[in-house]
Amino acid sequence: MSPVSPTSRDPWLDNVKMVLVTFVVIGHSIGIVEDTMGSHWVYDFLYLWHIPAFVIVSGYLSQSFVWDRRHFKGLLFTIAVPYLIFEPALYYYRVLVVGETEPGLLWLEPHWTMWYLIVLLMWRLVTPILTKHWLFLPGSVVVSLAGGLWSSDLLMIPRFLGLMPFFVLGLYLRPHHLHRLDDVWVRVASVGALAGIFVMALYTDAWAQTALLWYDAGYDEFAIDNEIVFQTRLTIMMLGLIGAFAVMSLVPRRSLGWFTTMGTATMVVYLFHGFVIKTAKALGWPEFTAASPAVGFVVTMLAAVAVSLVLASPPVRRVLAPAINPLGWWEARRRRAEAPRTA
Repeated sequence: MSPVSPTSRDPWLDNVKMVLVTFVVIGHSIGIVEDTMGSHWVYDFLYLWHIPAFVIVSGYLSQSFVWDRRHFKGLLFTIAVPYLIFEPALYYYRVLVVGETEPGLLWLEPHWTMWYLIVLLMWRLVTPILTKHWLFLPGSVVVSLAGGLWSSDLLMIPRFLGLMPFFVLGLYLRPHHLHRLDDVWVRVASVGALAGIFVMALYTDAWAQTALLWYDAGYDEFAIDNEIVFQTRLTIMMLGLIGAFAVMSLVPRRSLGWFTTMGTATMVVYLFHGFVIKTAKALGWPEFTAASPAVGFVVTMLAAVAVSLVLASPPVRRVLAPAINPLGWWEARRRRAEAPRTA
């Protein structure tokens, strides 16, 4: 089977991307309302599967990457440059406006949400190697287990290694594999699977720890016996895999109009939602939610969905497009300016 064509658009994939990036915004929003009712439970539930799901989709969309000038240029324009711009922009916004402090060297030790860009860039660079043989798929599981022995935040290597099985799985998925998610029995089982994961999330601290769901820390940072720490990582990976496919199976295949169109603007949502969340924190939103826990939690979740939809809306994305891909925007503008002279 040939890799996914980069020129074809699948409305289901755009739907999935929009759903997942909305859950990203929800997950990060919960971080500023930790004292609200049920926040830890919902947070653990989301983080058990939504990062693995995003990584699987990223792998699936990376199948055509090869080491040539065109793909390196795309990597520079859409991932490397946005990382170089938004890593310091968001960091200094948090420090100067919100009053937060966080250790780590800019660019070399990614801060908060920016980790995904540098890790995705590294995964893309090794994609031509990872697609050479299917044995890299089981091999990536071994790599993930060994990744927990790495404790450094340098280039987020623990996440690069820990989440690699999901990315490699995405590289080897084909459309006919994903179409099996449409089977009725799969969708019915998906509802039961998510219900089971939701219950397990309530007891996360009994069988694991929330920080393990981030794949960004070494085993030595957790109070878990060495004899079962690998088993715990495998359990988390299994739940992530099941939860990811369960959610994707419940996403409609058909075009949903404006919602599907918004799925083409997930990078805008990802890069800018952190500024919105931190602004809410600076304005005292955590204090309000602490005073009204139930209401605060519900309003926060609804606001997170609204933020995702607004950032992905066509008017907003048109305004923000030059910021997320300045080189591509400048190149397109130059071509338009030169077109009359070359006609």
